[in-house]
Amino acid sequence: MTGIDGSHNFRRFVHKLSYVLAWLGMFALLPLMFLTTVDVVGRFVWNKPVPGAVELSSYILVAFVLSGLAYTHQRRGHVRVTMLLERLGPKPALAVEALTILMSMAITLVIAWQGWVIAWEQTTVSDMLRVPQRPFRLLVSLAGGCFFLELLLDLLGVLGRLVSPPASR
Repeated sequence: MTGIDGSHNFRRFVHKLSYVLAWLGMFALLPLMFLTTVDVVGRFVWNKPVPGAVELSSYILVAFVLSGLAYTHQRRGHVRVTMLLERLGPKPALAVEALTILMSMAITLVIAWQGWVIAWEQTTVSDMLRVPQRPFRLLVSLAGGCFFLELLLDLLGVLGRLVSPPASR
């Protein structure tokens, strides 16, 4: 019974972390829209763009995209092509899905790991505004780690279905 409760608590923790990251990303979108609007109006109406707007927009965009990655996966919002899986039987389809999740986990783990390594090895700032890059690189690591945990939950579910006996009719 403890394993099931622990598993349920872990799942709730990961889902809550994904949700909080997604909310943070959603609030990053508002300043991005405001900055872009002011920059475009300033550029075309008064010929005075906002200095560093492109640089700052790229950082905010990184925060927006990465923070919603795990939550989008959790809600099954990513595009899936199931043409091949539909032609396979249930067990081979689950095996292919498990293999796909494992490959995704490997790539995501490398991204999270390298985000962490680069964040602590290099103390760089942006070219124009001199914004420190470490927080954004740490966000790569945090978002990658959260996405990895969501993939791990999926893998455990797929493996559970793969090894479980078929349902009786």
